[in-house]
Amino acid sequence: MDEKILKALGEPRRYQLLQLMSCRSYCVRALAVKSGLSESAVSQHLKILREAGLVHGIKKGYYTHYHLDKDALGQVIAELEQLRTIQRRPCDSPFYGCPESESLRCKSYVPPEKRGKED
Repeated sequence: MDEKILKALGEPRRYQLLQLMSCRSYCVRALAVKSGLSESAVSQHLKILREAGLVHGIKKGYYTHYHLDKDALGQVIAELEQLRTIQRRPCDSPFYGCPESESLRCKSYVPPEKRGKED
């Protein structure tokens, strides 16, 4: 995943702006009023969101209206989902630097969601 996307999603105020733009497009002034941020702060956040490819602007007369790119967001979700579904494996080599006692503990680890269930 692109570092710019992670940076863009890592700020709560940018996430708030994405939530607002998920329903409709807004100009900077409207986003500022709705979010409680200054127009300059909204502009700075939008710049980061645009560079990450999560938001696009459409010029309408004097104003630019920004909207969430739901396809780009879907790609981010798909990549995160892929991470979530990877099966955990215990390390199988003493060369990873774990002492033997730790390696044995690691190999016998059962995730909480699987404890008490039969395979």
